Amino acid sequence: MTSPTRRRFLQSAAAATAGAWIAPRVSIARPGPPANSRINLAFIGVAHRGAISLAGFPDDNVVALCDVDDRLAAPAYDAHPRARRFRDFREMLDKAGDGIDAVVISTPDHTHHAAAMAAMALGEHVFCEKPLAHTVGETRNMKAAAARHGVITQMGNQGRATEGIRFVREWVKAGVLGEVVAITAWFNAINFDSRFFSKPASFPPPAKPVPGHFDWDLWLGPVETNTPYNPIYHPRTWRGFYEFGGGLLGDWSCHTLDAPYWALDLGPPAAVEAVHKEGGSTTFAPASAVTRFEFPARNGRPPVVMDVHEGGSGPAIRPEWGLEKLDSEGMIITGTEASLMTGGRPNNPRLLPGELWQDFRRNLPERIIPRVRGGHFREWADAIRNGGPAPGSSFDYAAGLTEMALLGVLAQRFGGRIEYDARTMEITNRPELTPHLAPAERDGWRFPA
Repeated sequence: MTSPTRRRFLQSAAAATAGAWIAPRVSIARPGPPANSRINLAFIGVAHRGAISLAGFPDDNVVALCDVDDRLAAPAYDAHPRARRFRDFREMLDKAGDGIDAVVISTPDHTHHAAAMAAMALGEHVFCEKPLAHTVGETRNMKAAAARHGVITQMGNQGRATEGIRFVREWVKAGVLGEVVAITAWFNAINFDSRFFSKPASFPPPAKPVPGHFDWDLWLGPVETNTPYNPIYHPRTWRGFYEFGGGLLGDWSCHTLDAPYWALDLGPPAAVEAVHKEGGSTTFAPASAVTRFEFPARNGRPPVVMDVHEGGSGPAIRPEWGLEKLDSEGMIITGTEASLMTGGRPNNPRLLPGELWQDFRRNLPERIIPRVRGGHFREWADAIRNGGPAPGSSFDYAAGLTEMALLGVLAQRFGGRIEYDARTMEITNRPELTPHLAPAERDGWRFPA
């Protein structure tokens, strides 16, 4: 990809070339542009989650679309006939980058880093689906690149833009819970017959012919692998394979664990342990698991332990919660004065036990955190148009949340306990696992941090 010699933020003159349509670029990344400015957006991954992202920016210009599967991308191509089409995002950024203000990435986890780093190197703003990246090292690279290039970034964990997560942080900061003694979260069991997870009949899945409408090599992207194509990986069910995804824990942590991570300023865990694991292997996610995160004391607060349950019977109900049963997914912060529960995403928080909640809701603590209007897509787009403020799940924040989640995935994958030095980014008790924090990338897919 051509190395740019300048930052390409602001060029509002309309441009036209023979046989091609190029939207006029919006004035972005500086304070004070018109509120109705239209952003020139490129989308990498335009089916499934990508289709939802496409629908999230109705007031902006779709100038380029990139997808490795022509058949799945066809509805997006039909809906945006003037947008330029590409299979390889490197080619898209090289050939169409001058007409792109911002990039939306909705690809599998293992390609997030490469796509985002390439876009940010050109000074383009980036929205990236969750989890932010596939390895801890990648999350740190993305955070550093966003700061260095001065771009507006956002991870797609939509709960971070809700009022519910703001309530959680405000109530915790107001001391409503007292001293936090535990965090408990739980997810549904993996449904291996679902649209997101599918378990092969044998490992590794047998090689199958690659369909003509699909580019398997581009789908693999930066991953160094000899894995042959099998339809169990694409288009949806790659998440269960650690080579490309993070299982259920990697998929949902950035939703369910976002509220405690932000409200308690948890930072990286000092240790993570696979307390229970049923099924799975070092290549494929388990059917059920319990993963324990141990956070050190910080800012005058005592250490905290967080247990995350997947499948199985779920967590035992603590007497102080005052509950008879639990929903299929959720999170509870247990304190000495009260407990706080959310759903799988950090919306609709309430205090436990129920009688405490009835009194509390009549006199809520002061709302001190600004609210987001219009959801997380609009939050990012408005930040680009207005030169800030940074979205709540900017890469500066999202990198830490994702690092926590990925450490849990690593413990779940290899079993047992890992002790982590965040400063040096090392697994101190099992150094043989440290390389998994930042695995090698294929030639042609490395982009400078």
